[in-house]
Amino acid sequence: MNKQVLVPIADGVEEIEAVTIIDVLRRAGAQVTVAAVGDTAVTASRGVRLVADVRIADCMHRTYDLIVLPGGIPGAEHLRDCPELVELLRTQKKENRWYGAICAAPAVALEPHGLLVGTAATAHPGFISRLAADRTRTDPVVKDGRCVTSRGPGTAMAFALTLVAALFGPDTARSVAEAMVADPVVLGTIL
Repeated sequence: MNKQVLVPIADGVEEIEAVTIIDVLRRAGAQVTVAAVGDTAVTASRGVRLVADVRIADCMHRTYDLIVLPGGIPGAEHLRDCPELVELLRTQKKENRWYGAICAAPAVALEPHGLLVGTAATAHPGFISRLAADRTRTDPVVKDGRCVTSRGPGTAMAFALTLVAALFGPDTARSVAEAMVADPVVLGTIL
C-alpha cells in the first residue's frame, strides 16, 4: 500500500532535516509531497534553495498517513503561523494518524497549538525548555503514540528511519538503512 506523506517547508527550514526526511521516506516507497508555506521556492536556513511540489493550500483536501515538519528558524515559525498547516495537523492528531517534527519544530510549531498535549516529546536543546517539563525527553528520537519527535540535524537520519519503521515496519527500515550503509549505532537506536 502506498503511504502518503506531507513534508511542509518554508523559508528558513533546516535543509539537512528536510532533505533527509524526504529522501529516506522516498527510498522506503512513500509518496512524499513537499508543500511550501508561501512561495514554492524557499531558501533554507543555510542558503540552500528548495523547490516544493505544491503549496500547502493545495493539500487541504487530501489525507496523509504522515505529516512531518523539519525544524530550523525561522522555518518552524513560518510553519507554526500557517493556519492551513495547523488545521491539517489537528485533523491528523484527531484521526490518530502519524505526525512528527524535528529540531525547533516540536517546541515552536507543535506545542503552541496543543499538538503535544499528553505526549512525550523532544526538541533541539535550545528549544526543549518550551515543552511541558513532565513530557520532555532527551532521547535522540521519541515516539509516543502516533507522534515522533527528534532533536536536530545530527539525529535526522535516525528520525527518518524511525518514521519509515512507523509507516512500513522495522524490516523496511532495516532494508533502507542497510542500503544507505547507515551507522549500526543509528540503526540500533530505532530497531
